[in-house]
Amino acid sequence: MEKIFGRKLSSEKVIESSQPSGHKITAEDIQKVNLYKKGVSKMSEEKFEEAIKTFDLALRIDPHFVDAIIKKGYSHFNLREYNLALTFFDQALEISINDPEIWNLKGLVYYKTKSYEKAINCCEKAIDLNPNISMAWYNYACYLTLYGKISEGMEALKKSIELDISNAKKAVKDKDFMNAHMEEDYKRIIEVVILESIRQGNDYLGKIIWVTGLSREEIQDATSRLANKGLLFKNIKRTFTRSDEQYELSKELIAKVGMEKRSSHKSFEGKKEIFFSSQQLKDISKILNEASSYAERGELSLLINSIDKLLNPILHGTVILDNFFEEHREIRLFNSRLREKGQEYLNVHKEEISKFMLDMDKKIRG
Repeated sequence: MEKIFGRKLSSEKVIESSQPSGHKITAEDIQKVNLYKKGVSKMSEEKFEEAIKTFDLALRIDPHFVDAIIKKGYSHFNLREYNLALTFFDQALEISINDPEIWNLKGLVYYKTKSYEKAINCCEKAIDLNPNISMAWYNYACYLTLYGKISEGMEALKKSIELDISNAKKAVKDKDFMNAHMEEDYKRIIEVVILESIRQGNDYLGKIIWVTGLSREEIQDATSRLANKGLLFKNIKRTFTRSDEQYELSKELIAKVGMEKRSSHKSFEGKKEIFFSSQQLKDISKILNEASSYAERGELSLLINSIDKLLNPILHGTVILDNFFEEHREIRLFNSRLREKGQEYLNVHKEEISKFMLDMDKKIRG
């Protein structure tokens, strides 16, 4: 599985990223960017040798063109020329030491060469520079698990899923987590994936197998645990030729996480519509108002606990992410900064956080 996060830059951004402030764009700048774009096109066609030659032409014009250096390194990586890839990623870091993408790519090289400790160190650098990149946390989880630090790997995976719930679905198919399959944290992630699948309308065993890639045994084991927790009900649906397990979320869980439904109108056929239950609206509103008060009073642990409730995909995180993406992103940013910098950050930003929570409550309640 590819474990990268890539930048998508316009021509102007590519030029700006490689030139000092105030630099006037020249014909050479335009030429090097055109060569860069040609090289990227060659990469998309998997013509990596040709891509490298094109990036070399761009680098003759500007030896410090960091985006071309990165792509050249990644082309060597795709050719399994790992030592050369490391050389160019290190060269890029000499120019842009605080670029988390480069650290992530360098970690990917170490991952491919099974140097997991070095891969972990690179991921830690990327996360330190930007703690809100879900794929960096996902990679970190993979490398820690492969290195035998399974509990730490599961914590990193949960962080990755908080930032992007789609990582849960990736994780249950990823062989890198094979060592963690018996861990309770990993089993809970499978439960999250199954609950989310049912919430989206995939409520039969066969459908969940198709959508998630999980085995029949894994799904039946997880749904039995969920049923014992009172989160869903299992039914057997029989026809003349076959029978299949059908699942229904409990009313209490639906009240917390909502359900997805499809419009029956032909012009909108297949379009998903999310709705909040009245109880979920009340719950979220209450949490937001509590969070606002905790922020205003500078109560760090209580504020973080409220934010956890808003981000938790089993509670309200998924519905907030689907309906209020920008607000969900801001909450994630507050969460990372509060956990990283603690009381000092809260003291400086308490009014901003308090106001944000109240404004979000007004927006949700319309």
